[in-house]
Amino acid sequence: MKPQPSAQSNQPSAVAVAQSDGASGICGDTATCQALAQGCHGDAFSWLGMHQIVLEGKSALVVRAVLPGATDVFVIERKSGKKVAQLLPVAGAEPLFVGKLGRRTTSFAYQLQVHYPEAQVLLDDPYAAPSILDERDIYLFCEGRQQQAWQFLGANWRQNDGLDGVLFCVWAPNAKAVSVIADFNCWDQRRHSMRFHPGSGLWEIFIPGLQGGEYYKYAIQTAAGEWQQKADPFARAMEPPPHNASRVPFAETWSWGDESWMHGRSQIAWHKAPISIYEVHLGSWRRKGADGREYLNYEELIAQLVPYVSALGFTHVEFMPLSEYPFDGSWGYQPVGLYAPTYRFGNAAALKALIDAFHQAGIGVILDWVPAHFPKDPHGLARFDGTCLYEHEDPRRGSHPDWDTLIYNYGRKEVQSFLLSNACYWLQEFHIDGLRLDAVSSMLYLDYSRKAGEWAPNQYGGRENLDAIALLQDLNTRLYSRYPGIMMIAEESTAWGGVSRDVGSGGLGFGFKWNMGWMHDTLSYISRDPIHRSFHHHEMTFSLVYAYTEEFILSLSHDEVVHGKRSLIEKIPGDDWQKFATLRAYYGFMWAHPGKQLLFMGNEFAQRHEWQHDYSLDWHLLQYAPHQQLQQWVTDLNQCYRQCPALWQRDGEGSGFAWLDCTDAADSVLAFCRFDDHGNALVAVCNFTPTVHHGYRIGLPKAGHYRELLNSDSHFYGGSDVGNGGGINAEAVPWQGMQHSAMINLPPLATVYFQWQESD
Repeated sequence: MKPQPSAQSNQPSAVAVAQSDGASGICGDTATCQALAQGCHGDAFSWLGMHQIVLEGKSALVVRAVLPGATDVFVIERKSGKKVAQLLPVAGAEPLFVGKLGRRTTSFAYQLQVHYPEAQVLLDDPYAAPSILDERDIYLFCEGRQQQAWQFLGANWRQNDGLDGVLFCVWAPNAKAVSVIADFNCWDQRRHSMRFHPGSGLWEIFIPGLQGGEYYKYAIQTAAGEWQQKADPFARAMEPPPHNASRVPFAETWSWGDESWMHGRSQIAWHKAPISIYEVHLGSWRRKGADGREYLNYEELIAQLVPYVSALGFTHVEFMPLSEYPFDGSWGYQPVGLYAPTYRFGNAAALKALIDAFHQAGIGVILDWVPAHFPKDPHGLARFDGTCLYEHEDPRRGSHPDWDTLIYNYGRKEVQSFLLSNACYWLQEFHIDGLRLDAVSSMLYLDYSRKAGEWAPNQYGGRENLDAIALLQDLNTRLYSRYPGIMMIAEESTAWGGVSRDVGSGGLGFGFKWNMGWMHDTLSYISRDPIHRSFHHHEMTFSLVYAYTEEFILSLSHDEVVHGKRSLIEKIPGDDWQKFATLRAYYGFMWAHPGKQLLFMGNEFAQRHEWQHDYSLDWHLLQYAPHQQLQQWVTDLNQCYRQCPALWQRDGEGSGFAWLDCTDAADSVLAFCRFDDHGNALVAVCNFTPTVHHGYRIGLPKAGHYRELLNSDSHFYGGSDVGNGGGINAEAVPWQGMQHSAMINLPPLATVYFQWQESD
């Protein structure tokens, strides 16, 4: 398709086809010709390209092509390179060229030599290519069971009829006509009208000779006859805002080096394994440039983020959404290109390199995924073919009042395939180890954030969104079966029962659920003055009432440090010493509490300001000892956590936990045991007042020596260094329901871990 110098034709310049030569049989009627010329014929493939027709009682071959701006068009036999015929423009529909191929009656491979005023091109006619869509793929897509839709929908490199090119395919069942518009056709909707498959609502066209990176969209004519331009819902790359075109992916593959990780992952039962997650917004973890506003690219993140997370000892990193989104202030939670990794940090191959680097460092990667809603941007999914296609038509079910977004029609089979395939896309193509589903509560309830009269009950009169429930159950079942060792995580903020229970027993089938109640209660507690905490002791103990109803992740996420909520360190009252001491004690309580851990970036060193997505974290704070010492405390907690099976092996079992004292509200002290599969214990004692307690007796589960494993009051972490000389010895004094006990020194605003040791 590269332009060549224009050559003087040895035939006269084309003129209107003479009707007396039977041109009406070659061209079709006037309405057909004009529709083809304007790109609004709903069945262009039945006319354009090479076709056998009966002309004046005899079999003949004709070629038709729509070529705006062309002056002369010739049919070239591909095998011999010879000119076979000239195509002539049709009067009143001039971009349409037609011609009879002499006496030939058998189809053959051909090209079109197209002359323009300043150049000529030799191109392969896309209308010569047969459809290469697989009927089984189409069937599964329409049944809601397609798990690989991105491999034929969107823009995919293919070989067809011996030619390399791109198969474009889009779902728009109610459109009158659809065209690919792009750089390569001057954004002219007349050039590449697509083939319609009425049974599925799919439109497709194979275009040979394209380059990776081409910008494109779909021009869609609605049933009302209006044209609109849409980005590709299955695009693998998109143009940076404020522009919004899709991009043809580059034909490249990534050679993964994480085979050992992927195999090992599949052997792990994560609910009985250590999980400590570092949540990251890649756009603001760290920035660069003279003004400090430039993003780090993936190569720089490999050099900086991977070793940082590794040094802190986290087992997993969780990325906030990386699907393309137009508005930075949405943090990625209003994606427009669900299949397109955001342009902000590099291309898809570079993202794979980052994930590969994490895996080779022994760190899993979780991705925030947003199936709950999508924005109304005009180039996106909203009224995609002029109708409510992806969203539910009833605004009581299809419009989200809080976020001014649209809600997927979970009951529509093709939408189910769109979402199911997208989850598979990230897990398969990018080796993602888990998906954390955002805003699951908004999916489950028809009356979510709606007043009376603003929602419609389900067929049984209830408030449950049965379509969404069925989708989540099917999604989790399929993904866990297809991708061994992954984690499916729900951000679900209500008391919905069985979020992490298996589907066979009526659950939603997730592996884990964020423990929003624990987060809310405990943050409320540490935000109180120590003198008042005794009146709110239940905020620290209530979570154990329901701790074993789900497989929980204790989450201190980005949502807790924005929009006026203040950073964690600034939630805590008192002077700086008390703030840091309380935060260290709180983290100690969190790491010892049943459940997995999640900490948002910056909280590991006590970011002072609220998180701001447009700015880097305040890394300069690490020049100050309290911030360094808190970072070291988190590092040591993670190391201790990994090495102590009692802290994770029986997270989901009530027998893995025992209160020693949950009633000492007057002193704001909590004491409890964690047990591993062999009955070995770790004892955690927390003091949330500035009072030092000397000679404080705690129960112990067995006789012997207990090493003081961690003490948040150590001078090493900036504390007052009240401790127990490295350990304590159990006495045969029953206490707190145990047969043994010991007197300890309990530091102020601190958490202390004791671990039983076998005697030599």
